[in-house]
Amino acid sequence: MEARDPELKKELDATLHARRELGEEYDAALVESFLEKVEQRLDGTVDRRVRRQLAEQQMVVARGARPPQSAEANFGERFGFAIVSLILAIPLSAIAVVNANLEGLIVAWFGIVGVNAVHAARGWPWLRSRREKSDWET
Repeated sequence: MEARDPELKKELDATLHARRELGEEYDAALVESFLEKVEQRLDGTVDRRVRRQLAEQQMVVARGARPPQSAEANFGERFGFAIVSLILAIPLSAIAVVNANLEGLIVAWFGIVGVNAVHAARGWPWLRSRREKSDWET
């Protein structure tokens, strides 16, 4: 078995060697010391990853592209847009029927469906041109 972190493996070997020399009465202190070193290593790794991700996001924003959104945020945006368009469809339908009867209603609903289709299509990557893709999507 190959160690992923040779320095941490050395620390573990040293801890185990110290346990053999000192005896079982120092187990708690040795384990606590080793776990503290593991925690420091993890904190350093997480900090580096967070800094790298923030730097990548800043570069994307500096280039003028939008950072990627989570699927939940996209769903909420689409759902909200659909609700608002349905609420606005009620008065638009009434105005269309009063002014142009059934033909006006059909035209109004084609418009409502068209606006919702265009809004929904923004989330479909195969409809985007190569020029509009950001670095996050490649």
